[in-house]
Amino acid sequence: MIYQELSLAPDLSVEQNITLGAEPARWGLIDRRAVRERVQRALRELDHEQLWPERKVLELGPSARQLVEIARALVSDAQLLVLDEPTSSLTQQEVTRLFAIIERLRARGVAVIYISHVLEELERIADRYTVLRDGRSIRSGRMGDVTRAALVEAMVGRELAEVYPQIARERGEPLLELESLAGKLLPRSASLTLHRGEVLGIAGLIGAGRSELLRALFGLDAVTSGSVRVRGLVDTGLPPWRRLAQGLGMVSEQRKEEGLWLELPVRDNLTMPALARCARLGMVDRAAQLDLTVRQLAKLNMSDALALRSAGTLSGGNQQKLALARLLCCDADVLLLDEPTRGIDVGSKAEIYRLIGELARAGKAVLLVSSYLPELLGTCDRIAVMRRGQLGAARPARELNEAELLREAIGEA
Repeated sequence: MIYQELSLAPDLSVEQNITLGAEPARWGLIDRRAVRERVQRALRELDHEQLWPERKVLELGPSARQLVEIARALVSDAQLLVLDEPTSSLTQQEVTRLFAIIERLRARGVAVIYISHVLEELERIADRYTVLRDGRSIRSGRMGDVTRAALVEAMVGRELAEVYPQIARERGEPLLELESLAGKLLPRSASLTLHRGEVLGIAGLIGAGRSELLRALFGLDAVTSGSVRVRGLVDTGLPPWRRLAQGLGMVSEQRKEEGLWLELPVRDNLTMPALARCARLGMVDRAAQLDLTVRQLAKLNMSDALALRSAGTLSGGNQQKLALARLLCCDADVLLLDEPTRGIDVGSKAEIYRLIGELARAGKAVLLVSSYLPELLGTCDRIAVMRRGQLGAARPARELNEAELLREAIGEA
């Protein structure tokens, strides 16, 4: 089983994680040579021999961690492989490699259950399908006998006419301007202008520096050169609390590590940056805090029954929606969204796309990082491509397509 929320030991090495619990032994001791051979064979099958076996998992990015999970399944010689959203952190090339591996496993008799919200992947790889909704099987059949529209309708329980709602909005004055912004490692150079009422997308391969750009901008990573202008005020890097005071808010790609306090209830997670709105005489008014939580959850069609549950008990999709709800609670003017729909079902994605459009129409400025190119093309007004830490010029989304964005991302444009 490969879970959507990866179950790795971060303080152990890649090699130790891949063979954990199944280490080959000799005379009662771990056979280090056999361990290394198994690991290298698995990484070779994934075409990722360059993933250093000695590196600790905590030093790896999300995509590399995903590959470690897959490699661990390969060395176990499983008869049944269950993959839960396995491509959520992979590049397009890594997705293609994964599908080739699944085909090889199927050819040698391994059965595969593949769980995904990305219908294009299911159309490419699945023989049969089952749609689950609210814990029940809704519809099953052969993949070649069903349309994508019928699958979406079965998943959300209603007809979904428009996944990417087109909401009219007017571009206003610049709220955020970057000039040759660079971080310690990435990005190397990023310049852009983000206007009020605009959604600006950042495309590129994983590892190109997209997330690092948002982190440096928000103050989570150091800025080594370049400048940031927010509403006309120029600086060369500020800490997150200063960015919040300026009206910037960020949703991190790594919601468990950086986005949420998993042990605390949804109520506390959502209102943490806005306690002044629910305080009386310097003390938190629990009733006012709960009321604010319920109102924010309603904006994302989340049940008010979740308010007192700990964030760690929520599904991955609801955790992501909670991170977005907290950003709305801050009432930020500039929204920095790093993979905001990762791990969310089709219906919830459509709701979030509509919410982004409505926020832009209300005068917010949105900087959106996504690995899913249809999402960028369907949601953004302009798109810029980052390649090896260099951010290209932003162009109107209506003038672009997936093939062109991908060619630019891999350097063939």
